[in-house]
Amino acid sequence: MSLVRSVAFNAWFFGVTVLFCLGSIPVRLRARQVGRHVAIAYAKVWARTVLAGLRPLAGIGWRVEGPIPTGPALLAAQHQSAFETLLWTVLLPDFAFVLKRELLRIPLFGPMLEVAGMIAVDRAAGAAALRGLLREGTAAAEAGRQIVIFPQGTRTASGTVAALHPGIAALAQRTGLDVIPVVTDSGRFWGRRAFRKRPGTIRVNILPPLPAGVPRKALMQCLSDLFAAGPPC
Repeated sequence: MSLVRSVAFNAWFFGVTVLFCLGSIPVRLRARQVGRHVAIAYAKVWARTVLAGLRPLAGIGWRVEGPIPTGPALLAAQHQSAFETLLWTVLLPDFAFVLKRELLRIPLFGPMLEVAGMIAVDRAAGAAALRGLLREGTAAAEAGRQIVIFPQGTRTASGTVAALHPGIAALAQRTGLDVIPVVTDSGRFWGRRAFRKRPGTIRVNILPPLPAGVPRKALMQCLSDLFAAGPPC
């Protein structure tokens, strides 16, 4: 049964995404004229539509605990599946994801990321990549946006913690924003690159913020410990 439900949801996910990508061309043109908010609104409709099929088709629900930021914020979010991207797109009013620059080259999808004002980082650029992250992150914070960064750099399996990248600490220091840790167990039900989905309830916990003035080493260790512990029972 779970295989059948997985097939149904995957078909829904990719079908909806393809249709929204095809419809994105006039949205991109409009966004270039009047600003990123048009692209942000369009992305929210896409994410809500995809998530609308998650419970009835795959049997996966979700529960979010903790205050959702509405003003300038810096979220250090655990990343185990595509679910997190969809969730933050829906929940945050003016999100700005930190993502790898290669995603901008995806036909139709990539240009939407650009006009929506996402923060693209060239991971092969060394110090220049960090300078770009700080420059664009500061601009996003000054615009009152909610910056979402995945310190692990990629999706990881549930129960594992990859080495954290130091960009989160540098961004907190530069912007002066507290770091809001977010933990999840989404990988238990929607695994990294896994075709098969497992019914259940994803837990997402928005934890108390860590002050921007926390020393880098202490901040990174605290985030690593929180990610290892996962959502509280």
